[in-house]
Amino acid sequence: MKKLFVSVIALLAAVSLQAQDVTAIYNEAAAAYGAKDFANAAAKFEQVIDLGMDNDDAASLVATAKSTLPKCYFMLGGGAMRGKNYEAALNNFTKSAELAELYGDMTQMAKSNGWVAKIYQVQGGDAFNSKDYATAAEIFAKGYKADPDNTSMALNLAMSYCEMGKYAEGMEIYEAIAAKTHPKYADDAAKAKEMMALYTNNKVAEMQAAGDFAGIIAMADAQLEKNPESALFQNVRLQAYANKKDYAKVIELGETAAAAQNDEADKSLMYYLLGAAYNARDMKPQAIAAFKQVTAGPAAENAAAALAELTK
Repeated sequence: MKKLFVSVIALLAAVSLQAQDVTAIYNEAAAAYGAKDFANAAAKFEQVIDLGMDNDDAASLVATAKSTLPKCYFMLGGGAMRGKNYEAALNNFTKSAELAELYGDMTQMAKSNGWVAKIYQVQGGDAFNSKDYATAAEIFAKGYKADPDNTSMALNLAMSYCEMGKYAEGMEIYEAIAAKTHPKYADDAAKAKEMMALYTNNKVAEMQAAGDFAGIIAMADAQLEKNPESALFQNVRLQAYANKKDYAKVIELGETAAAAQNDEADKSLMYYLLGAAYNARDMKPQAIAAFKQVTAGPAAENAAAALAELTK
């Protein structure tokens, strides 16, 4: 029994000594951090976490070390950026983000990932400006993963995909940008919508030239499955059915397509296609009602002529 008692005393002494060691290392880490020696501070805070994780007496020191360690790597990243050592900056910001996530500091993680994205944005810029879209997309995709809210880089990533012929991938990025509602994203959201329309019109023109109306419809359906209220793809789909002379589908979908439009000329075009479909089906009253809704854009003149003929 006496021997067991001595062993317990020795164990408690060892634990106490370990706590003292953790405290000493923590003080060295804090001093290094205060002196802006962030590399040494990071190494010491890592020791505090390793030595103190199973020691209740060191719990508060370990907690502080965990909250400070990601900041050490963030500061190291900033120093590397100022020295234009982008590779070291990327490594340090990445580690800062990973540690912040591990230790539950989502604010620090977002800040660190924001800088990760900015570095990838810079690195991909030369390839993008040289129209090496494959290389640019590979780099920008890493930045987008780190920070999807970097919309200026996201626009370049989406354009890179579209220029490579990866239409669906580009649309996915453009849609994410266009969906942002905070005022600070307003310009980029508007640009995303503009580019979506441009690349979609280009894609549709290619498919129309090939007579691939079924392909256009399938493309529009895929986009509308994700966003049923998309004015662009409601418009594209209805025009494809009209070109295909599938008047039943135009009649089925026309009102919904018209309601989705924000532009009066586009809304009028939907009603014009609907009126033409009714007219082709000899549904005169419905055709007249639809043509009367055509009030703007290039379709207005044709609708007026159709109405004149129908109301003779």
